[in-house]
Amino acid sequence: MEVKLDKQYPLDVDATRAWALLTDLKAVASCMPGAEITEQLSDTSYKGAVKVKVGPAVAQFGGTVDVLEAVAAERKMVLRGKGADKGGSSASMDLTAIITPDPANPAHCVLNGQAAVIVNGKFAQFGGRMMVQVSDMLLAQFVENFRQTALTLPTATGAASSPSAAKVSAPVVAREINGLAIFWALVKSWLGGLFSKRG
Repeated sequence: MEVKLDKQYPLDVDATRAWALLTDLKAVASCMPGAEITEQLSDTSYKGAVKVKVGPAVAQFGGTVDVLEAVAAERKMVLRGKGADKGGSSASMDLTAIITPDPANPAHCVLNGQAAVIVNGKFAQFGGRMMVQVSDMLLAQFVENFRQTALTLPTATGAASSPSAAKVSAPVVAREINGLAIFWALVKSWLGGLFSKRG
């Protein structure tokens, strides 16, 4: 099953700091609840893991993330991630992220993301609509952590004006993904849709 996402998130942080964070994949991973980079295989390839908790049960997904393109002049990053769990489910994602400055306010920018996600195994049974809802919830958590972390970086007028100079010293420690909260949100959404159809 394939799900396509196209999102824009306004951020109250300047484009320079947002781009500096985006180019630090370890820090970016720490912004996603339950995710971490476990090993750097090369300049453009990383091993990672994502932990999902549903009540007492914990699922661990392992995989790789590759940087296919990083264009500083355009503040554009293209990533490909692949992963699988022990239960036979697998997923892959092609992501293009672009930081766009806000011409009306240099202290703000927009994080643009386009992704194609392919899911196989038991998670594909949720269907496209639910997968989009789950993705929206996870992305909302990620963007808030990304925003908070980017705000901790020095400004361009300070010590950091380039990605190499602005590394995150204290990234946000994101909580693991709470699958029970996601499931409950999906149930409420399903019930809401069911009753609205009846009405």
